[in-house]
Amino acid sequence: MEKVVVLILAWLFICIGLLQAKKTIDPEAFWTDGYCVQSTAKTPAAGAKIIRAKVEGKWQDFPLVEFPQAFWDWNRAQRKEYLDIFREMLEKGPEATRSPQLSGPHNGIIATYGASRKDSKFKLNNAVKGMGFLPPEDKIAEITALLEANMEATLDVKIDILDSLYTHAEENFSPDRLGSLELYSEPGYNTQTFINQMVDPACVTVWLDIPTYKIKQIVRLLHPDDPKLSVYEKQAVKYINLMHSFFHGAFPRDYIAAVYYNVEIYDSSPGRKDARGTKISN
Repeated sequence: MEKVVVLILAWLFICIGLLQAKKTIDPEAFWTDGYCVQSTAKTPAAGAKIIRAKVEGKWQDFPLVEFPQAFWDWNRAQRKEYLDIFREMLEKGPEATRSPQLSGPHNGIIATYGASRKDSKFKLNNAVKGMGFLPPEDKIAEITALLEANMEATLDVKIDILDSLYTHAEENFSPDRLGSLELYSEPGYNTQTFINQMVDPACVTVWLDIPTYKIKQIVRLLHPDDPKLSVYEKQAVKYINLMHSFFHGAFPRDYIAAVYYNVEIYDSSPGRKDARGTKISN
């Protein structure tokens, strides 16, 4: 009799697992009154050293880690070189010898996994996203005000402002997060990255460059119209959208902000025995 009970329970667990595996996600259910609320991650409090997130269906606490100095130095150097290229283009016009490249720290290549879209059999996804540093709670209002005051400035002035911010990156930006935007998802259209990050906020970002790094992260999605955003969440949404417009020009609306919190950092540079995917965060 006991064996029969065990077999029945095992069969029930298998059936439940199969039903959950086949469960489909309707992305339109993410939206209410035109905005979305990510329910699988929580923004850490100011100064907190962990982020709480629901990964693989289970709520967990993930310790946050800070950028190593090598990451700061690489990111700063590449961004300043990018700005120098634009200076040369402004000064020399068609005679400029360099042009902007797509490689480097601005373009993060982000892997996600959550739920397949109706047009795909795969949950796994990869996408290139513009990424940048994000000021901490005690600096974000000041730097936002600086950008706002210079939105109509000439490009050379904007380049100098950005150059100064990157020169003192460790003083201006948080050491455990990066910011980006979800530009395309809205009611009626949902990108695979957005779907995955709403379902499971764990992701991995790499960059095409040498040296290069890999960061395993928890992403927090913040819709600008969500009335329950905290003060810092509202500031983050405003800052990331403002920084996007500061260099690229005005956009018709604010987009969903994505804040990527560092959980693990690896040096993925080729050709060095101390790199090649070696974990460098504690």
